[in-house]
Amino acid sequence: MQIKSAEFVMSNSEVAKCPKNRLPEYAFIGRSNVGKSSLINMLMQRKNLAKTSGRPGKTQLINHFIVNQNWYLVDLPGYGYARVSKSSKKTFQKFITNYFEKRQQLVLAFVLIDCRHEPQPIDLEFMQWLGENQIPFAMIFTKADKLKPNALERNIEDYKTKMLETWEEIPPYFATSSSKGTGRDEVLQYIDAINEEISGNL
Repeated sequence: MQIKSAEFVMSNSEVAKCPKNRLPEYAFIGRSNVGKSSLINMLMQRKNLAKTSGRPGKTQLINHFIVNQNWYLVDLPGYGYARVSKSSKKTFQKFITNYFEKRQQLVLAFVLIDCRHEPQPIDLEFMQWLGENQIPFAMIFTKADKLKPNALERNIEDYKTKMLETWEEIPPYFATSSSKGTGRDEVLQYIDAINEEISGNL
């Protein structure tokens, strides 16, 4: 897939106010500081499309970007926030779950996972929740350039082993590096294939 255009459309905290057209949506979500904005900018080859910040938990709204005028990339707030009061944390969690439960245009969620860490309960719980709610998702292991290839492979294998304790099979997964551009083609090809399947079924 070639990215010909990627434009910011809107930010809001209410699912009802999201774009009304029927274009497919791909939501990107992960823990705070997982490198989500950097990944989005790398995929779109745009420096500041998604705002990166040294302060985790910066994305606190549902952000829609239209790509090639035919699909939406949705940048969602991180779950498990740094420095956010308990009451606002609840609100975030609520509108994140609202988005996933109510947004019919959602085709797939990409759950971002920092490949340097062992499987984190919060990531596993979130994917469990997606599974229970029958929301299709794929995993993106970020910051792959921070590990040697063997260590990266080992950490991903650990993750798969952990997931197979509760999952029948492992969802699709990708290893990416925002600074090196690793995984970009694979993720975009995956989105492209799903979009073609959708348009073929219309």
